[in-house]
Amino acid sequence: MLKKDHYIFGLLVGIAFPAVIFGLIFIMNLFLLKTGIAEFYLDKETHLLISLGSNLVPIRYYFVNLTFDKTGRGVLLITFALVLFFFAFKDTFNGLL
Repeated sequence: MLKKDHYIFGLLVGIAFPAVIFGLIFIMNLFLLKTGIAEFYLDKETHLLISLGSNLVPIRYYFVNLTFDKTGRGVLLITFALVLFFFAFKDTFNGLL
């Protein structure tokens, strides 16, 4: 199912993977804070950067392991665009998140 070599598929993977990781980090951080294991709460900006950085996993998987250049380029393109978007609108995230 995840072995397709298309640009659109790479864009979808590049959006879905960080969204899932963001949700997992958010839930895990909230759980650790509520149970008293963690003493501080991570900012939403930190969650976003960690989830965007997690796109290195599918980039490496599609470029190196499967040698699917189109899918890897799609993931790389959307990752680059999301990082640029994040840093361009970083100051406006404080009120939104």
